[in-house]
Amino acid sequence: MKRFFDIVFSLLGLIVLSPILLGVYLFIVIVSGRPAVYKQDRVGKDNKLFEIRKFRTLRIGTRVSATKDLKEMDDCVIPGGRFLRKTSIDELPQLINVLEGTMSFVGPRPLIHDEEEIRELRKEYGVYSVLPGITGWAQINGRDTLSDKEKALLDKEYIDKQSLWFDFKILLKSFVAVIACRDVDGKSGKSSNGQA
Repeated sequence: MKRFFDIVFSLLGLIVLSPILLGVYLFIVIVSGRPAVYKQDRVGKDNKLFEIRKFRTLRIGTRVSATKDLKEMDDCVIPGGRFLRKTSIDELPQLINVLEGTMSFVGPRPLIHDEEEIRELRKEYGVYSVLPGITGWAQINGRDTLSDKEKALLDKEYIDKQSLWFDFKILLKSFVAVIACRDVDGKSGKSSNGQA
C-alpha cells in the first residue's frame, strides 16, 4: 500500500509541480550554470548506495560533506540558494527518486556514505530495512540538533511504529514546518545532511 501511495503521489507531484521544477531549473542555470540538478551517492535500503537528486544550491566544486561539517557554508551558497533550502524546494527532484523506488515520501533521511558512526548505529537498529525518505521522524524531532545516537534511536522508533497513519502524521508536520519557513527543529533556515 505504501508503494502504491508513493507511485501515485510522486507522479501527481511531478505533474502538478512541473512549472515550479522547470522555473527553478532555469533559474539555477542562469545564476550559477549547469548542472542545476545534481546526483550524489547516499546510503539507502539494505545499506546500499543510490543516487539522490537535488536542486544544486551550492557553488560548483563545493566539497561533499554533511552540512553541519561544512564550515565555509556561507561562502558556498548560490544566489537564491538559501531560499530554496529554507523552503525545501531543493528537495523536489527527489520525487523522481520516489517514483523510481529508491526513496519513499517518509523514512529515515539518507546519509552520505562517510557518516560512519550513525551508519553503524542504523545497521545495529535495523533501520536499513526500509527505504529512505524525503522527510522522516528524526527530521521533525530536531534533525541536526540531535546527536547521532538520538537520530538513530528516532529512526528505530519509526521502524517500530511505521504505518500509513504514522507516515501521514510525519508528512503533515513536515508540511507545516515548510509553510512556516522554518526548520523542523524550530530554527529558521535549513541544514539537511549532505552537500546540497
